[in-house]
Amino acid sequence: MAGNIERFVSEGKGNGLRALREIKAGEVIHSCEPYAFCIAKDFLKTACQSCLKRGESLSRCSQCKTARYCSVQCQKQAWPDHKRECKCLKRLQPRIPTDSVRLAARIIFKLISQSESDQEELYSIAEHQSHLSDMSEEKKEGLGHLCTTLQVYLGEENSDLSQLPPGLDPISVLARVTSNAVLYLLTSICNLSLLR
Repeated sequence: MAGNIERFVSEGKGNGLRALREIKAGEVIHSCEPYAFCIAKDFLKTACQSCLKRGESLSRCSQCKTARYCSVQCQKQAWPDHKRECKCLKRLQPRIPTDSVRLAARIIFKLISQSESDQEELYSIAEHQSHLSDMSEEKKEGLGHLCTTLQVYLGEENSDLSQLPPGLDPISVLARVTSNAVLYLLTSICNLSLLR
């Protein structure tokens, strides 16, 4: 990344990246794996939870019956991220929480389990804008309902929330997910189109 782009903060708008030199069409500027992603509810039966490959005859997780995989290799690769989520999904069967709740849970699981040496992302989750102070009371109320759903979804995993980094709690993680949904959505779309 050094020499290509730099980080900056735009007052009231959040974080950004800008080019430090002329970038040629088609040139790779920066590449990384998404910090966290989840398959949209409408595509749970047709997209692999690991590589995002689409298919009609995917194998499903024998425990939660929700996650689907195109191969045994993809299922094994996804297990470190799926094992906590699997317990949550299994407990709520047949209900499936919203995409933002499942994504927030995946982010929380990753934040709790990662070591400081794992934190090499361009922007940490804590650096993303939550815009909580800018939200209307109606939006805050809606976020509160999502947070309640998240806490029900997490169930016994709720006890680990004390291990979240300072300044992050379930509602602020959800606020960051909903405020940066375009960023998260674009990451998933880019990954899907790259794998076609």
